[in-house]
Amino acid sequence: MTFSGFTDQTFAFYEGLLADNSKTYWAAHRDVYEEHVREPLRLLCAELEDGFGAAKLFRPYRDVRFSKDKTPYKTHQGAITTAGFYVEVDADGVLAAGGLYSPTPEQLRRYRAAVTEDLSGKALEEIVAGLRASGLEISGDRLKTRPRGTPEDHPRLELMRHRSLYAHQGWPADPWMHTPEVVDRVRDAWRRLRPLVEWGDQHMGPPDFTR
Repeated sequence: MTFSGFTDQTFAFYEGLLADNSKTYWAAHRDVYEEHVREPLRLLCAELEDGFGAAKLFRPYRDVRFSKDKTPYKTHQGAITTAGFYVEVDADGVLAAGGLYSPTPEQLRRYRAAVTEDLSGKALEEIVAGLRASGLEISGDRLKTRPRGTPEDHPRLELMRHRSLYAHQGWPADPWMHTPEVVDRVRDAWRRLRPLVEWGDQHMGPPDFTR
């Protein structure tokens, strides 16, 4: 089988889950999740495996052990490839992303060292500027001030403030989502994201999109 698009049931499933995030809702709609969410996302990732790596689909269950929010299910279905490219579907549509999402303390130390070094730091500046120019949004957790020991006149202070750094592009659940055009859109976004993904892999190790 090949990916033919998502369906109205894909997005309706998550609209329902947002309204009733309960085991009762999940049990009543489990077949919809498997047929209209998980399976089409698996097929989408399989179409993109050549060039971006095999994908792992995340579990739909939330880890609520240390969270005030005790709702049991994630309100999106995400997948990440072995090369570090991410895609998810939810009630609003589809999102493609890549970068350094959830760094370990050691990865963050490597990130800041690489940003400080002129060659790698300027390369990241150019990558981020290019991603913005191509229509992707730059996101990530950022310090309000600056990392300890970082001078106020650091040439790449804005990048140093990032505790995570990733870029993404999303599309609403319009009619074309019901077609294979989704494959082309995600592929194009991932191609533009490749320089950021490869920069992170080179200087810090692979990203972690677990959530």
